[in-house]
Amino acid sequence: MCGRITIAEVEELVEPGELNPNDVHTPGVYVQRVVALTPEQAADKRIEKRTVR
Repeated sequence: MCGRITIAEVEELVEPGELNPNDVHTPGVYVQRVVALTPEQAADKRIEKRTVR
């Protein structure tokens, strides 16, 4: 089962056109919500690591 809403947690917001479309992992058409982190939140963010066998 998949989710109905995609939330992008971002460290920095940029203006449209500033990024190369080939560098984007999740196209904006699939993102419904954007949560901008403060510098403190971004520094404290733990990176999730997925391990598979």
